[in-house]
Amino acid sequence: MTDSRKRVPIPIKVAPAGDLPPDQRGVVLDSVQKHRSLEGALLPILHAIQERLGWIPTAAVPLIAFELNISRAEVHGVLTFYHYFRQRPPGTHTIYMCRAEACQALGAHGLEAHAQQVLGTKFHERSADGRISLEPVYCLGNCAMGPSLLIDRQLYSRVTAERFDEIVAALSGETAAERSTASAVGAR
Repeated sequence: MTDSRKRVPIPIKVAPAGDLPPDQRGVVLDSVQKHRSLEGALLPILHAIQERLGWIPTAAVPLIAFELNISRAEVHGVLTFYHYFRQRPPGTHTIYMCRAEACQALGAHGLEAHAQQVLGTKFHERSADGRISLEPVYCLGNCAMGPSLLIDRQLYSRVTAERFDEIVAALSGETAAERSTASAVGAR
């Protein structure tokens, strides 16, 4: 007896749907292509994507996994394990606040609370106006000069609450006095 049914091959690898906008998809594919031959290519690929887009879209995970022939869980695990990788678009400016022991000993804990209150955000989030992202970092290598911040690749040392306000005001293009007046008016 012969089987009269026609055999239909079932694809084992199905390309992920195009959930990414074309420009983002191009960045992901270009980053994969440039780094896929490296040993442990996933990290360099994620760094390359974030360098170009400023973040790694969640919709990129299936495409990265498909291109590297690894599971989505592996990509997601690496993406969520390392705090450096962002899964949301960052603000115009990113403030990296040192949370290491040396900076903590020099007052970083109080500065963290002040920064979160002033910006109206927590770590890994953006300010309400979307202009400033606040990110923790666990050493900036400036231990004797803490508390330290890294803002848009510029290092700031011995940052006090008052100096933080001045720095944030400068990022916004306003003076610290204008900012504190606006805060006082908004608090009423």
